[in-house]
Amino acid sequence: MKNILGQSPQITHLLRTLPMIAASEASVLIYGETGTGKELLAKALHAESRRGDKRLVTINCAALPLEGIEADLFGRANTSGEIEYRGRLLAAEGSTVFFDEVDALPLSVQAKVLRFLEAGECQLQGSHKLHVADVRILAATSADLQQEVAAGHFRADLFYRLQVVPITMPSLRECSDDISLLLRHYSRQFAGDNAVVRYSKTIERCLLTYAWPGNVRELKNFCQRMALLYPGKGLVEEDLPPEMLPQVAANNHAFTLPPTGIDLAQVELDLIEQALDLAAGNRSRAARLLGISRDTLLYRMQKYSL
Repeated sequence: MKNILGQSPQITHLLRTLPMIAASEASVLIYGETGTGKELLAKALHAESRRGDKRLVTINCAALPLEGIEADLFGRANTSGEIEYRGRLLAAEGSTVFFDEVDALPLSVQAKVLRFLEAGECQLQGSHKLHVADVRILAATSADLQQEVAAGHFRADLFYRLQVVPITMPSLRECSDDISLLLRHYSRQFAGDNAVVRYSKTIERCLLTYAWPGNVRELKNFCQRMALLYPGKGLVEEDLPPEMLPQVAANNHAFTLPPTGIDLAQVELDLIEQALDLAAGNRSRAARLLGISRDTLLYRMQKYSL
């Protein structure tokens, strides 16, 4: 579990429950936006399981061949039932298979995958004989699988069989308390023999309030880029990508007062509520979005009975 970094409540809870989940044989369905570390979690679950001495078999469902997909997954046998080609699922005997982007698994093979999940059985092309393998299944998706089921793109029975244990990898927006920790870790990692990139309070504030749509993967790539371009330098705003800089109105006013005036208390209340929504209820992140301390935010929340 050492490769999963974080001290936020979401990550702490995840790390606390992972050993119990890893020790079981239950199927696990990992949800999460792109870049949140779903494959990293799958690797951790496999490594901590009784199967950890064997290689994790990863199958990217979005990259499966359109032709010959059954033979690729299950294999091929002759009419006597003798295996001529061992597919990836049979070859994973005694190990774990990780179906990445499982929502892209073609409907044409979902019934066979379901049967394999339920009994470890599969019927190879060219033979009516059933073959059995001892394999644990993990899967991951960034899609809403229930919506895919409703749309007829994914089998409901396979969906429920996959998500015996559902786990959601939180977005970086939800774990904003971990951003500083991750910045320091990856900056040191990519510095190599060079001095580590330095972040001023102004720069760190920009990075803490940035939305990170690519999540941890985007942050990691950012740290690698900064280490290559600015080794040992104290970063300034000009070094950051434009999208990471705070947006300022053309007239240099963050807010333009309308001629009719405003209700200042209502504006303050609206902004606090918006910040809490954007921060998914995380008060520390909401305070950073508003440019105030957490204590000040708590005081104003109490003032408005929030």
